[in-house]
Amino acid sequence: MDDLHYLPAVEALARFRERTLSPVELARAVIARAEATEPTVNALPVRFFDELLAGARAAERRYAGSGARPRALEGLPIAVKEETAVAGQPWTQGSLLYRDAVADHTAVVVERILRAGGLVHARSAAPEFSCAPFTHSRLWGVTRNPWNPGYSAGGSSGGSAAALAAGSATLATGSDIGGSIRIPASFCGIVGFKPPYGRVPEEPPFNLDHWCHEGPLARTVADCALLQNVIAGPHASDVASLRPKLRIPAELRGIEGWRVAYSPDLGGFPVDEDVARNALEAVAVLRDAGAHVEEVELGWDYREILEAARIHFGSIFAPVVAEAVREHRDEMTAYAIAFADASRAVAKEDIVRGLELEGRVYERLGRVLERHRLLVCPTYSVPALVAGEDYVERNPLVNGVEVASLYDTLMTVPFNLCSRCPVITVPSGLARTGVPTGLSIVGRTYDDVSVFRAAAAFERARPWLDAPERRPRL
Repeated sequence: MDDLHYLPAVEALARFRERTLSPVELARAVIARAEATEPTVNALPVRFFDELLAGARAAERRYAGSGARPRALEGLPIAVKEETAVAGQPWTQGSLLYRDAVADHTAVVVERILRAGGLVHARSAAPEFSCAPFTHSRLWGVTRNPWNPGYSAGGSSGGSAAALAAGSATLATGSDIGGSIRIPASFCGIVGFKPPYGRVPEEPPFNLDHWCHEGPLARTVADCALLQNVIAGPHASDVASLRPKLRIPAELRGIEGWRVAYSPDLGGFPVDEDVARNALEAVAVLRDAGAHVEEVELGWDYREILEAARIHFGSIFAPVVAEAVREHRDEMTAYAIAFADASRAVAKEDIVRGLELEGRVYERLGRVLERHRLLVCPTYSVPALVAGEDYVERNPLVNGVEVASLYDTLMTVPFNLCSRCPVITVPSGLARTGVPTGLSIVGRTYDDVSVFRAAAAFERARPWLDAPERRPRL
C-alpha cells in the first residue's frame, strides 16, 4: 500500500505475525515519510533511523521464528517525547540551556516500551520545559500542524501528535500537566489519553504532583489502548503508581443505554464557533451509538478553575523554570520567562486556597458523574493556535475577540485538577482553517475502560485518518 506509514499499529502487528509484512518494510516507509514531511512539520528533531532499521531486522527474525518470541510492540517505530529520559540520548527539555545534555537513565515508560519490543526511532519536539500549549523553541524551531502549517501542532506533546498525523511515527508518548497530551491530539486530529493519576509511573518528583500524567498518543483508539497497556502498571520507583495493573480489553463493546452528560463550555470558557459546531455533531454521533446524551450545568465558574491552575503551576511547576530564568534569562523563550515570572505572585498561603478550589470543582463534577457514566465536552477553546506565536504580548482570538489570557483557552485544565478522572480525546471534525478539533470523553474516577469504550464506539461511526481524504495533504 502506498500509505504504509499510516498503517495502524494493531494491524501492523497482525501482518507481522502473518508474515505478510516485514517490520523492515514498515520502518522504511516511516523513514521515507519522515524525510518527506519533516522539512515542513519539524516534529522529530532527533532521529535514530539506522537504529530503527537494525531493530526492525531483529524483529523480523523474531517473527520468522529464528529468535525469541515476538513481544507486544515488536518492530513498531515509536516516537518518545524529548522531555522523557532515555539513557544515552539527548535530554534537552527543548532548551538552549541543556543543548548538550544526555540522559544517564531511562524513564520507566520507555523501559517498558523497549522491553515490549518497541523501536524508539525518534525523539519528538516539545516546547521549552514543556510549559506551553504549543510547540516551538529556540533550540528546535517551530513544530507545525500537518493539516495547515500556519498553525501549531499544540503542546506540549506537539511533536508526538504532529508525527502521528503526518505518518512519521506509528505510536508516540506524551505527558500532560495541563492538557499536553489532549491539546496536540485535538489540534492534529489523533487520539490522546490522559490516564488517571497513578495509572502510569512518573519520574520523581513529579510523580507526587497529582496534576502530572504520562500517557499514549495514537491514530486509533485500539492503538492508544495497545500502548497504554504496555506503559501502565505499578512500579517500585513510584509510590503513587496504582495496584493492580489495569488492562484495556481488546474488545471494546458498545455504549447502548449509557447516560452521558454534555457541557458545551465547562462553566463559561469562550468557545470557537467551529469547535462548538463539531462538538454538537459529535454528540449526535454518540446518540446514534445508543447513548442518552443530555446537556448539563456543571455549576463551575471557569475563572475559579484558572485560579486553581495559577496557584498550582506557580507553586509546583513554574519554580523549576524560574530557577533557570534567574541564571539564563537571555537564552530562554519569552513564553518560558513569562510562565516563570507569573509564579512570583503565588504565595505559600495560596496553596491551601488552591486545594480548596480543587475540592469544590471536583465535588460538582462528581455529582454529575454519579448520574452519568461519562461527561463529554470540547477539548480546547479554539481549533489551533498560530504557529510560532508566544502569546506573551497578545492573547488568542476566540470568535474574533481577544481573550484575557492564554489560560482562557485551556479547557483541558479542569481534568488535571480532577486528576483521577481518565480523559480521552478523539477528533470531532475540521475547522474552516482545515485543522481538526477534538472532543474530550471524561470518565468517573479510575474508570478507564468506559472512556475507551465510548471512544471506540465513536470511532466506529466516525473513522479518522483511515483513508487519504481524511488525512493531511502534505
